Amino acid sequence: MACRNSEMRRFELPLLLLIVVMSFFPGGCNRGSVRQAINQRLPESAGGPKLVADYQPWFGDPDHINVGYNSQDPAVIRRQVEQAKNMGIYAFAVDWYADRKLFLDRSTAILARVSQQMQFHYALMYDETEENNGHATEDALAAMDEAYKNYIGPQAPTHDAYLLYQGRPVLFIFPKRGGTNWDQVRQMVNTWESPPWLIYKDDPPSLYAKDFDGEYAWVHPSHQWMPDGSDWGQDYLDAFYRKMKTKYPDKIVVGGAWPGFNDKRASWGLNRHMDGRCGKTFEDTLSLFRKYYDDSHPLPFLLIATWNDYEEGTAIEAGLPKCSSNTHAAGET
Repeated sequence: MACRNSEMRRFELPLLLLIVVMSFFPGGCNRGSVRQAINQRLPESAGGPKLVADYQPWFGDPDHINVGYNSQDPAVIRRQVEQAKNMGIYAFAVDWYADRKLFLDRSTAILARVSQQMQFHYALMYDETEENNGHATEDALAAMDEAYKNYIGPQAPTHDAYLLYQGRPVLFIFPKRGGTNWDQVRQMVNTWESPPWLIYKDDPPSLYAKDFDGEYAWVHPSHQWMPDGSDWGQDYLDAFYRKMKTKYPDKIVVGGAWPGFNDKRASWGLNRHMDGRCGKTFEDTLSLFRKYYDDSHPLPFLLIATWNDYEEGTAIEAGLPKCSSNTHAAGET
């Protein structure tokens, strides 16, 4: 294979993996450097945000596409953690369904162990159940109990690697159908030795707004998914930061960054597309928060969506889309 990605070649990945991963990106031989983009847009600063990347632990599960590696292979995870650390990423936020999806839970446990061994960090992003069966609250309560025992609590084997903010664990919530009674969840987690910060994606249901300590931005167009992918979310991010700055100054703000979006490879895809703009979408979303936060009023975390979601075209693991002089930007995500 003629091309070698600057972010991946140092790990001597198997040729099959490199071919499979790079095949997900048009113009794959012209990938840009994530580390370079981060260094340029987020130079080291005492007041800069910690970078967290959303991590998918499901590859190797037959329900998902084959990307050439298995998320339960410790050697793969060690390479990913080393790569992320070299990029300046502080932690992975792992999509986690508790015991509803055992493959993912096993992958998460391995990632947690590797993170602890390599002085890296991880957090759980709890995915609310999609089943409209009236058991969302029961599922969430059981998941919180499992999270505390296995990952977050003082007796959890990888407790030391869990992501903290001001000494308390950070727990992201990814909503689905919205059937969970978060009052009950909040009441339960408040009994933990160190109650977690619950961070919700965008606006939580007004009925339960008091149960959440902050919000995180997620890849989203400003107005609508455009056929040419031209809406990359600038107005959405501006509105998110303005809202958090003016309406919720006491809440934890987790900014958002993404390289683009394309769900054509996802079994659940809806033909949604956001142009990577030859790497500029990632660069611009990385730095837009600076209009609202600086070293004197720092942003605590910036969440990259995502590390390795190849099904929705948001992965940064294999680098960024870069266009040659004769390549049109559209379609480069």
